[in-house]
Amino acid sequence: MKEDTVRLHHELEGQDDAPVLVLANSLGTTLGMWDDQALAFSERFRLVRFDNRGHGKSPTPEGPYSIEDLGRDTLVMLDELGIERFSFCGLSIGGMVGMWIASEVPERVERLVLLCTSALLGPRETWDERISVSLSDGVGALEDRALDRWFTPQFRASRPETMERVGRDLRETPAQGYAGCCAAIRDMDLRDRLGSINAPTLVISGSDDPATPPDHGRFMHEGISGSEFIVVEPAAHLANIEQPETVNRAILDHLGPVRA
Repeated sequence: MKEDTVRLHHELEGQDDAPVLVLANSLGTTLGMWDDQALAFSERFRLVRFDNRGHGKSPTPEGPYSIEDLGRDTLVMLDELGIERFSFCGLSIGGMVGMWIASEVPERVERLVLLCTSALLGPRETWDERISVSLSDGVGALEDRALDRWFTPQFRASRPETMERVGRDLRETPAQGYAGCCAAIRDMDLRDRLGSINAPTLVISGSDDPATPPDHGRFMHEGISGSEFIVVEPAAHLANIEQPETVNRAILDHLGPVRA
């Protein structure tokens, strides 16, 4: 393993000989954020879920990190699993990693799903503030504001058990890991890479997402040749949790039938 990468905690589900689908998480979450997708997806795919560096059960190296760091962690994990070709679905920072991978090693990516993400996400001051708060007061100090971005008010009020579960994952995220990934988003600009993505791509936005509004999705759609773009409503940033049936159906339709 390369010295500048970390060994990511991961889980494998589905048949060993099925096509591979990689699911990449958002900032402040763990691989459990895909629980509403795992059963449906693992029936058709060899599913790879993992925790980003600095999150969940993965190591937390000293930051700051870059999107390239996260992308290379992911590729090393797949190399060690003996996986050469795969489809990739990422939400938020996971989608940013997906864009980097699909443009860096296009020959390895069969299909791509970019969910509630962006190719450029400012302003820098916002990320500097989150870095400062997380390192001084802990990630839990950002919980209420995060949940307001992640879910619509109606969903948040009706699903207290989901709010507790997701909030717990955020609170338990190491401050160094959260801050390191905030820096990766702050310093990211993937706009020039969009034209290098040749995998069939589906871009999904949440209609009520204040973090990566639909205009961000439309920009990626316009920059990636032949891509599709849909808006899911009502849904905020974690649309896969708020609207699992709609999101699951859209992703499975895009990924197509299992290869013979």
